[in-house]
Amino acid sequence: MPSIDEEIKSKFESDHQRALVNVLFTANWLKNIHSDGLKKYDITTQQYNILRILRGAKGWMAMNDVKGRMIEKSPNTTRLADKLLKSEYIERRRCDEDRRVVFVQITKKGLEFLKKMDTDKSFDLSKEFSKYITKKEAKKLSALLDQIRG
Repeated sequence: MPSIDEEIKSKFESDHQRALVNVLFTANWLKNIHSDGLKKYDITTQQYNILRILRGAKGWMAMNDVKGRMIEKSPNTTRLADKLLKSEYIERRRCDEDRRVVFVQITKKGLEFLKKMDTDKSFDLSKEFSKYITKKEAKKLSALLDQIRG
């Protein structure tokens, strides 16, 4: 695989600048692979993220809390949830005490949908990722990324 210098045909002023561009470029590259895999399920990466968050919540969750946990923050979380609601992958209800608060939870149909995706070998991005780096390297990379975020 070509280096980031070769990939984008650029020179960098420092190793830190190269690393930053490499992280951003690689994140976008992975996101595109992930998005392509989701196309056959007619779902976006943000909607997939919402379903995974709700699966982990194991019950009702405030929409603002879902929004706070999303990998890619979106001001359109309600619109994203609308399609999931229409597909019957989630259900929604308003808080009785404060009508501005909206709760959502994943449905049985949503859980089955995620399970189908989980067993799809062609969609397993982490397996694809493991072709390029070892488990030890993945742990180190994750630790370095955590360190960057402080």
